[in-house]
Formats: sequence, C-alpha cells, structure tokens
Amino acid sequence: MKLTADVRTADRQLTQRAASRIPPGVGRMLSAVEETAESSKLWCGAAFVMGAFGGRRGRRSAITGLTALAVAQLVSNGVGKQLVDRPRPPKEWIDHDEVEDRPASSSFPSGHTAAAVAFTAAIAPLWPLAATACAVPAALLAVERVQSGAHYPTDVAAGALIGLAGARLTRHVPQLLRHVLQRPRTVPQLWRSAARSLF
Repeated sequence: MKLTADVRTADRQLTQRAASRIPPGVGRMLSAVEETAESSKLWCGAAFVMGAFGGRRGRRSAITGLTALAVAQLVSNGVGKQLVDRPRPPKEWIDHDEVEDRPASSSFPSGHTAAAVAFTAAIAPLWPLAATACAVPAALLAVERVQSGAHYPTDVAAGALIGLAGARLTRHVPQLLRHVLQRPRTVPQLWRSAARSLF
C-alpha cells in the first residue's frame, strides 16, 4: 500500500516538475519531435530511408523495426489502454497550453513510447548506428510525453517495457518457429524452449 502511494507521489511530482521546469524553447523542440512521431510517421520515415539506402541490412532492419512497432502498438493501444482506464494527469498540474492538445484515451501505457522503443530496440542488433540515431528522438519523445501532461512517468516506463518486449519477441519468434519446424516437440517442451528464447 505504501509503495503504491509512493509511486503516485513520485508520478505527480515528476510530472509537475517536467511541466514547469523545462524551458519553453526546449518544450517547443520536444513538441516538434512529438509532432513528427505522431501516428509513427518518424519511424516509418526512418524505415523507408533504411530500406531504400541501406542495402540488405537496411531492408531487414526496416522490416524488423516496423514489425516490432506494430506488436508494441497492438499491445499498448489495443490491449493496455482497454484494460487500464487511467485518466490523464490533471490539467491544473500543467502550466502551459500543450495540455489542451492531448488525447482523451487512457493514459496508461504510453503508445508513443512503446512504438519508439520497439522500433529502436528491434534494429539495434542489426544496425547499431541507425539505432543510435533513432534513440535520440525516442528519448526526447519519452520526455515530451511527461512534459506536455499527456502521461505520467509510469505510463512512459510501461510503454518502454512493452516496446522492449515487442522488439525481443519480433527478433526471437522467427528463430523459434524455424527451430520447432526442424525438430517437432511436445507442448511442454515447446513452452520451455520459447521461455528460454525470449528470456
């Protein structure tokens, strides 16, 4: 009970500090990043560039990144927000106008963060340099979601975890399926093999 109360207090304090202490110029820059990432435009654009100019590695990275993004979006927006009906941070906590532009859907988890982290983490093993470039706007986007009053920090953290899980799932499921098809197993053996591959 005390842990829950402490998390709520930290959520409130961090949200209010982010909204009030980030300079207006930085806030505008964060908003520009969010605008670019809206509806996954930024990540689709990055995938296009990688696929068009990165050769075989670029095409593989683009497909893997977009697949992980789709998985993360499905889990965060299609499942998470339907199961957890959490209101957005109160408007009186946010002392700037950006709070008026936030969506009316559940605050938990952050779908923007889930998509950004999933795309970035999925391409990291395939093309580390491209992942490093994507990590910068992904991190800025996570900060913006709190600074704008759209999310609590715990919403962003949950979105990041969903993104990481989506990236891991996307990378390992094809290998697991190939392994299963080459060597048929019983259901318990299949579950144990899947658990080892994913965790």
